[in-house]
Amino acid sequence: MCLCFTFAHVKLDELKAGQHAVVKSVGGSGALRQHLLDMGIIPGSEVKMLGAAPMGDPVKILIHSYSLSLRLSEAALVELEDGTNAVEVKGGSRNEPDDDDFARTVYLHEHNSHPGYGEEGRYHRHEDDANALPEDTELTFVLAGQQNCGKTTLFNRLTGSNQHVGNFPGVTVDRKEGVIKGYPRTKIIDLPGIYSLSPYTPEEKVSRECILQDKPQCIINIVDAGNLERNLYLTLQLMKLGVPVVLALNMIDELRGNGGSVRVNEMERILGLPVVAISAASGEGVNELVKHAVHIASYRELPLTVDFCSTGKKGAAVRRALTALASLVIDESRKAGVPAAFAAEKIAEGDRSMYNALEISAEKSVQIENILRQMENERGLDRAAAIADMRFSYIGKLCAATVVKPAVESKEYKLSRRIDKVLTGKWTAMPIFVAVMALIIYLDIDVLGAPLQRLIAAGISYLGERTNELMLSSGVSEALRSLVTDGIFGGVGSVVSFVPIIVILFFFLSLLEDSGYMARVAFVSDKMLRKIGLSGRSIAPLLIGFGCSVPAVMATRTLPSATDRKLTILLTPFMSCSAKLPIYAFFVAAFFPGKGAIVLACLYLFSIFVGVMVALVRKWVHSGVETSPFVMELPNYRLPRLSNVGHLLWDKTKDFLQRAFTVIFLATIVVWVLQSFDWQFNMVQNGEGSMLACIAGWIAPVFAPLGLGDWRIVTSLITGFIAKESVVSTMEVLGVLGSFTLATAISMLVFCLLYTPCVAAVASVRRELGGKWTLFVIVFQCFVAWVLAFVAYRVALFFL
Repeated sequence: MCLCFTFAHVKLDELKAGQHAVVKSVGGSGALRQHLLDMGIIPGSEVKMLGAAPMGDPVKILIHSYSLSLRLSEAALVELEDGTNAVEVKGGSRNEPDDDDFARTVYLHEHNSHPGYGEEGRYHRHEDDANALPEDTELTFVLAGQQNCGKTTLFNRLTGSNQHVGNFPGVTVDRKEGVIKGYPRTKIIDLPGIYSLSPYTPEEKVSRECILQDKPQCIINIVDAGNLERNLYLTLQLMKLGVPVVLALNMIDELRGNGGSVRVNEMERILGLPVVAISAASGEGVNELVKHAVHIASYRELPLTVDFCSTGKKGAAVRRALTALASLVIDESRKAGVPAAFAAEKIAEGDRSMYNALEISAEKSVQIENILRQMENERGLDRAAAIADMRFSYIGKLCAATVVKPAVESKEYKLSRRIDKVLTGKWTAMPIFVAVMALIIYLDIDVLGAPLQRLIAAGISYLGERTNELMLSSGVSEALRSLVTDGIFGGVGSVVSFVPIIVILFFFLSLLEDSGYMARVAFVSDKMLRKIGLSGRSIAPLLIGFGCSVPAVMATRTLPSATDRKLTILLTPFMSCSAKLPIYAFFVAAFFPGKGAIVLACLYLFSIFVGVMVALVRKWVHSGVETSPFVMELPNYRLPRLSNVGHLLWDKTKDFLQRAFTVIFLATIVVWVLQSFDWQFNMVQNGEGSMLACIAGWIAPVFAPLGLGDWRIVTSLITGFIAKESVVSTMEVLGVLGSFTLATAISMLVFCLLYTPCVAAVASVRRELGGKWTLFVIVFQCFVAWVLAFVAYRVALFFL
């Protein structure tokens, strides 16, 4: 209970830190407004302003017992209730109940009766049950839950090593599948974290389509037991899908440790589905959860409670509308393969994808509009807000009946608030973040990654030499020996040596992500990146690009906006990766002795400047395209789970190696063939007279205006496509190093700084964006590099 002060004509963005208020209305339209409602910003909800990011935007609020960040532009859409008196608020909402305690009117049919936690494994006999699936049926489960609820930890515990990672068809979102340990005829799919079945991000769209189209036998819905008011919002939607659901109350040990608890049997009775309290981290209750899931999947036991409307006047208006809509579209929903009750709620929310799926006629569209207008008039809320309020009101009463909240704030929340005072402080946030990322890149590149990379490279080189000796003693032809040693061991081996850098970098990033810190980084840096058309979530991939472009491109999968993902990938290669350091080192030592630090600093600053300019030009060209909204939960800080980190590292390593022996392998073989043979397929020495040298000669006039018209220089740039480190070694082999002047050295430095990244990074771009976008990235970067190298060359000639 707290005192809530409201103000006349005040928007949420005007609320001062520490002040409470009550939401009066939510403006905006489309997916953004629906997302705000789904996140709990509904009329009648209590909201507290926690503070702002160091640059004043975005802001952080407390609503429904969890922290949420949003920009001032989004906060300005939320109007606070008019009034000047203090109002007592209970349970985070001023929506007055208009019915009796619903728990006394809902009963659980004995057919669906299940034990609560700790009551052993009592199951009913179903020998005569016509709904039972054949015993040899493979049971498919989906694991659904909101972000930061421990879903990954539970998936890893359920599957162990019996899992693999692929892609959902048509998208780049990872699809994790596995077999539940001890149940060989099962398959469990780990869905991306989602807040609602109203798709707002690509991940949410993927999750909804998987649930609706793949037709799983059961949904395992995992929720945070310490934040049920927020997490159960998704649960109520899953219960409408006509699929068996088991509810897993995760992190129950944390709730108990803070003095709270959940009346599991009572919640199970009210909802009409199995409810199991678990701790995915320790394994508590997980075996019982699996038994419930397999049981209800085998006997197709559906949730009994699907009406979440209150019995008073307000609830009656919504109930009548939903009942009428379900009856109206029952034929269309049956044809589309979705329950009519679920379709009715989506239609009431204004879900256009559901409209399209049902193929609703114009005549029925008119009837639907009339039904919803009548509901709005009777309810006093617009349609989308009325549905969101229905769910949150039901959840509020459910939690009041079943959840014993801690008497004080949780230890995790209090600790997070203390840490945030430093990590998101006005004067400390950015310096700490820069220091953390600099330390990670330093440890990854210089301390840990580089030595391991050299060790692997030396091992590959040793194997290549021994293999070459073995083939030579066996009389193998020179061409085949060159293919194996130079093409496979030299080309693919140099790329495989990137593995330590990728693994170590993702190890540190996983620690930051699992701890909750990366969400704060996005919060702190959002205003700065918004000036160039990005959101705060893009900061990590861009900074990773200074270490290696491959993991940087892969890290963009965490971005919810497709626009942000594309622009971030486009900018990432402009961040100078560590593989280019040998090029810088050679030219700095040869032409700028004693000034290496200054030259390197200028190169890195110039790469950042170019990236910013490219982003600003893109923003100017696409001036009508707004920056994606920034509405993000700020979870409590937690200690990372090393098991989760280990699984992630294995997934990333396996994914990279698979690409190394497919796309990268083919690319290296092509370059080897071009460099080793002339047009009559006669072997050549040192690349002279080869097809690659000939092609470089054709291209050389393009580079002549840059002072780089020598075919040997062009050849080295082409080989740099395989690995940037090979640029200098190729020039050494071809004997071109002595032909550079200071002006051409500057031109070469600028071009190598900015032109297309290595084949490993290009392969990553192709996997994320597809072939057309990859070709555009390659051409665009080469164009930018050519133009700026031309300018640098001409300026150098003028002043030198």
